[in-house]
Amino acid sequence: MSTRDFIEKDYYGALGVSQGADAAEIKKAYRKLATELHPDKNPGNAEAESRFKEVSEAYDVLSDPKRRGEYDEARRLFGAGGAGARAGFPGGGGFPGGEQTFDFGDLFSGGAAGGPGAAGARGPGGLGDLLGGLFGGAGGAARARSQAASGPARGQDVETEATLSFEEAVLGVTVPLRMQSPGSCPTCAGSGAKPGTSPHTCPVCQGAGVTSRSQGAFAFSEPCRNCRGSGSVVDDPCPTCSGSGVTSQTRTITVRIPAGVKDGQRIRLAGKGAPGRRGGPAGDLFVVVHVAEHTLFGRKDQDLTLTVPITFAEAALGTTLTVPTLDGTVSLKVPAGTSSGRTLRVRGRGVPGKGRTGDLLVTLDVAVPVRLTPAQRQLIEDLAAGMDEDPRPQITAVLRAGAER
Repeated sequence: MSTRDFIEKDYYGALGVSQGADAAEIKKAYRKLATELHPDKNPGNAEAESRFKEVSEAYDVLSDPKRRGEYDEARRLFGAGGAGARAGFPGGGGFPGGEQTFDFGDLFSGGAAGGPGAAGARGPGGLGDLLGGLFGGAGGAARARSQAASGPARGQDVETEATLSFEEAVLGVTVPLRMQSPGSCPTCAGSGAKPGTSPHTCPVCQGAGVTSRSQGAFAFSEPCRNCRGSGSVVDDPCPTCSGSGVTSQTRTITVRIPAGVKDGQRIRLAGKGAPGRRGGPAGDLFVVVHVAEHTLFGRKDQDLTLTVPITFAEAALGTTLTVPTLDGTVSLKVPAGTSSGRTLRVRGRGVPGKGRTGDLLVTLDVAVPVRLTPAQRQLIEDLAAGMDEDPRPQITAVLRAGAER
């Protein structure tokens, strides 16, 4: 957050709360606005997206007691809506309540110029620290970047894909994954220097990674241009990595895919990504799973589905079927008078999951013979002639009523 943001932006107004609002009021206002303005609820609405970012930025500052205090102090010092031009600061406006004068030395030392009511009378840790935080922000950021560049750094996250059979996705499997990702250069062991040589301390910043320059009453820090913020210089770069200390490497890791993964699911494996730099932790590995279709089975959430054809005689008289599962077979009793399309449930033979294993749903499909011998046709005709049950009574009733009208 820049000094200009602190001076020019009204974070209390963005959340619709007073400057004296407590933490609970601020949190409640933020949650209400964030729910109303969230991009998921306002797709394509640029104005709502801008307001959502504004509200989020305001909450980030006001929910942190330290940052809120610095923000309030900056607003008091430079004046809400305009910086203190009369005190020598750009932006016009002056301080609230009229023109005031103060000693810059008091500002930086925290001394009590003018007594308790004066601008600098905040004591140690007051305006001196505030201005150090406001105008030294660039230096702090530069130092942070320098430390990040020269110190331990977390490895990059890596994403790869794995194609599984239907059975592997349902039951779980251990697979080897061959990947290319950045890693420590094997030639220079990550130092970036040619073997037999080593990096040396940057003579410009003396290893700090930042340099300082003065501008008027203030000192600014920025990353050292000679070492690019790393604090060290490589005179003879490694020929393998050209001095970066990192090369693209191929590696094979063994990954356990849990039972029950779905097609398109993204699995996170902590610490299996690219190695960290200078002793930093490894990144994470994300595996996107693709599941092949099965010739017999389908899937509906945690349940497996299977369609089994049966004959007319089996449907009419009832039977016991042997049906496959992904890990064996089961016997399934078909009641007499079963109609085509009826689904029978075999409990516990579906997809394993947290706290519950799904079921196998068997849908029965009465198969109608395509070709009949003369004897078979005669038998069916005799059966039809002897049956007096109407298979479609609702339709018959409608037709009869229409005929009577």
